[in-house]
Amino acid sequence: MSYGLPAEAAPPAPTCIRHPDRETWIRCSRCSNPICPECMTAAAVGYQCPDCVRAGAVTTRQARTVFGGRLTREGGVTYAIMGACLGLYVLVGMLGAAGGLARWGMQPIAIALGDEWFRLVSSIFLHSGLLHLAFNMYVLFLLGPPLERLLGHGRFLVLFLLSGLGGSIASYAFSPIRTLSVGASGAIFGLMAAWIVVSKRLNADATQVLVLLAINVALGFVLPGIDWRAHLGGAVTGAVVALALTTGRGAQGRQRLGQQVVVSLVILGALLALAAWRTGQIEALLPV
Repeated sequence: MSYGLPAEAAPPAPTCIRHPDRETWIRCSRCSNPICPECMTAAAVGYQCPDCVRAGAVTTRQARTVFGGRLTREGGVTYAIMGACLGLYVLVGMLGAAGGLARWGMQPIAIALGDEWFRLVSSIFLHSGLLHLAFNMYVLFLLGPPLERLLGHGRFLVLFLLSGLGGSIASYAFSPIRTLSVGASGAIFGLMAAWIVVSKRLNADATQVLVLLAINVALGFVLPGIDWRAHLGGAVTGAVVALALTTGRGAQGRQRLGQQVVVSLVILGALLALAAWRTGQIEALLPV
């Protein structure tokens, strides 16, 4: 009587896909390729080969938010902006370093006649007083991280900078030419408006932020020394940018990113066109 197969007829043992000289009966639970103990990594079920482990890591890194940003639980951009505002408040606002606020604040006549365009950006990160700074940083701390998690780091930074630039250019375009204006308020109002837009997209309640925005817009017309033009400019720009960054949800990957980039560039172009119009107006009023 014969039992089983003779030794010379038994099938050969599989060999590791990376080490052909090593026999193994262990297989990757994902691709089923044979792997030796040196190549295997414990997974939720069984073991995986190095190639499948890397593929899984890439899939995790490419996880996206509902609006196309990279999935993150951190508010790194928000905290970096807060750190920059705090540092510049001490150095430029309190100590008067590098010429102080007068050198870096938004001032129409200096921008138009002195070609000091950097003021439109530098003024966003400067503050004239502790209360001014505290309010802006408080709202940024509340709204920045959740917006950053929803949009992703890059999109959130675009939102903040375009909102701040929208506030600066609105102040540049419609303020008296010798006005000196500083503050992240335009960007902060942009974040509040963006929060309302994003909440509507997600069918979430934004009543508290809407009330906060309305109260602070009204205060800009009541209290002296507040640049309400920057507030309105930042809020309008933030709302439009948020609409741009939350469009294309039916598209995927690069197509959605392309749509958002194009619309953001159109918004930037519109802001620059407004700044160019104001420059020509000031130059005609005060020819060099």
